[in-house]
Amino acid sequence: FNHISLRLHTTELSSAMAFVEQKWHKLFPQNPYEYSFLDEEFNKQYVTDERMGRTFLVFTGIAIFIACLGLFGLATFIARQRTKEIGIRKVLGASVTGIVGLLSKDFVKLVLIAILVATPIAWWATSMWLEDFAYRTNIQWWIFVVSGLSAVVIALFAVGWQAVRAAIADPVKSLREE
Repeated sequence: FNHISLRLHTTELSSAMAFVEQKWHKLFPQNPYEYSFLDEEFNKQYVTDERMGRTFLVFTGIAIFIACLGLFGLATFIARQRTKEIGIRKVLGASVTGIVGLLSKDFVKLVLIAILVATPIAWWATSMWLEDFAYRTNIQWWIFVVSGLSAVVIALFAVGWQAVRAAIADPVKSLREE
């Protein structure tokens, strides 16, 4: 025998464990007596998953921060590049919200395309990972909707600052160089 599983009442656990140890030494004197509780063994199996989850959370935060910095830099570059166009639009009567929408539209399109590409891949990868668990849960559709909306909101915040800054800038300063 390599393993024996026993179900014990926890009211008299210490005496039951002593009895089992005594019987083990009597029946298998050549094998050492080692015991563990089933709930502890199950918890050991999920420790790596919990550690991996924390690691993914940290690296996801770092990746989102770097992506926001990239979006912010790209928005700054595009706002600087389109300074004269924005100045002309303002002189012709464009509103701040119209200019912000104009600058943000391209970024939102890119984020929506990324969501459309990433959602099936994320669903497939998560489904494959969950198949390894004895008790698994189904992936709900709303998780992907919330994630997608969060990505759009983060992109709008990252781009919005530069778009608003470019939209409220004085058009005379941007057109003076012409």
